[in-house]
Amino acid sequence: MKRGILAALTAGTLTLLAATAAAQQFEQVDDIQIHYSAVSTSFLPEAVAREHRIQRNPALALLNVSVLEEQADGTTRSVPATVDGRVGEVGDEEGEPLSFRTLRIGETPSQVAVFRIRDDAPMRFDLEVRHDRNAEPARVSFIQRFYIDR
Repeated sequence: MKRGILAALTAGTLTLLAATAAAQQFEQVDDIQIHYSAVSTSFLPEAVAREHRIQRNPALALLNVSVLEEQADGTTRSVPATVDGRVGEVGDEEGEPLSFRTLRIGETPSQVAVFRIRDDAPMRFDLEVRHDRNAEPARVSFIQRFYIDR
């Protein structure tokens, strides 16, 4: 019973992250949608963070990337993808590498990475998303500002 509640809570939280990304943050590449969302890990429910081994800390954030393929009938389906990327302050050409891992809720795969927030500084994300091993990776870049709750 407890495990079922935890699974539902996890799915709900990650669905909420994905819904936020779906509403505002995605890049269209041909028939592929690359959704992304970055939030402070302190927003994750404790049980979800524990289950997925994500440290809750106001100075850390979680980047969630998922890929949807548009179908002929207008629907979308989740597809597995690999993500490489870097994060750094705007103007920092090199940045720091992000270490992604797969997180799967049911049939829905996501790539997640935890990184350190720089308070009140715009951070630049440069991602390479590979959904087809025979094609060049799609490049996604965005800037987001974070604040550390003290």
